[in-house]
Amino acid sequence: MSAHPHAVPVPDPPAERPVPRLVGGRESFLVFGKPALGREEADEVLAVLESGWLGTGPRVTRFENDFAAYKGAGYAVGVNSCTAALHLSLIAAGIGPGDEVITTALTFGATVNAIIHAGATPVLADVDPVTQCIDPASVAALVTPRTAAIVPVHFAGHACDMDALVALCDRHGLVLIEDCAHAIETTHRDRPAGSFGRFGCFSFYATKNITTGEGGMVLCRDAADAERIRHLSLHGLSRDAWDRFGSNGYKHYAVIEAGFKYNMMDLAAAIGIHQLAKVERHWFRRMQLTVCYDAALADLPLTLPAAPATHTRHAHHLYPVLIDRERCGIDRDGFLVAMKAQNIGVGVHYLSIAEHPYYQQAFGWRPEQTPHAMRIGRQTASLPLAANLTDDDAQDVISAVRRALQGPMQ
Repeated sequence: MSAHPHAVPVPDPPAERPVPRLVGGRESFLVFGKPALGREEADEVLAVLESGWLGTGPRVTRFENDFAAYKGAGYAVGVNSCTAALHLSLIAAGIGPGDEVITTALTFGATVNAIIHAGATPVLADVDPVTQCIDPASVAALVTPRTAAIVPVHFAGHACDMDALVALCDRHGLVLIEDCAHAIETTHRDRPAGSFGRFGCFSFYATKNITTGEGGMVLCRDAADAERIRHLSLHGLSRDAWDRFGSNGYKHYAVIEAGFKYNMMDLAAAIGIHQLAKVERHWFRRMQLTVCYDAALADLPLTLPAAPATHTRHAHHLYPVLIDRERCGIDRDGFLVAMKAQNIGVGVHYLSIAEHPYYQQAFGWRPEQTPHAMRIGRQTASLPLAANLTDDDAQDVISAVRRALQGPMQ
């Protein structure tokens, strides 16, 4: 059998570095991004199980309404991931073959994949080297007659420069779709992230500030957009399962367009309802941890996250530091190994999109085309920043960072 014409040769994985024991590490492993769940979520999930209704139903509706109220939005539609939210938003906006969509080079692959699956061509803009969000000047230089939309990512919870991006969209007649996977609590000039564009897309993945295990949400300004996304999220049906099989009697449905299986379940929404109720308390705890890290790591040769602009609110979703080998005496991957050796879980957010072999082959991209994203992607490491971290956990993280940069390996 011949190889698939678009198959990408898979390189041999790099040899794994041995994980040495680093003196002074904690005894138990500190999981990166462990969700802060309580009795309320467990009881609600149990109630769903006992009800016999696990799919899309009344709890999804409640979660949608609660989330829309929290964000001050007209409409919210629950889906099964932020990837689904982005894909549906692009389709509902009429984005497809022949269109170009500009997004950031420093993001998870899902942002770019959603554009590809909509049939459009992704175009990568570089990032601001300080905020690590998409650089409006880079975006402006990439606009062509084929450009149809911009998808900015509020990276790590830091608000993008929405004044400049909105002005760009207005000037060129572009659709703005916000990727708010990191930005549930983020605001810009007192406006919530997700309210600037035609659509705002949110993630409730296991590591996010609100989790449903897997899940997402689309904020819409327009009732017609919300209704279309709702239909598209469930096979293009005119009625969801709760309408068809609920206690009010059977109702026939019609397939009004070819949709997808992207709907949220009541089982997921049951968790989200109570996560949302705790969102401000959890945000405050992560803000405290950020302040603690900022103070405790200030004397080290790391580049710490930029402070939010005075007219913004940071969601404190991630705490990414940059490891410059020349300054730190260790490279980023060595730092990851050293942290793991001390039982501290860390993340990488993110290698720049152009580092990945699929995108290189499909679009001819090279990391050097977005130099800030390339450098950040090769140096970044995210420290644990979850609402359930104790003060002792935070001190363990701080001590581990210091040992990784300064301490002896054994």
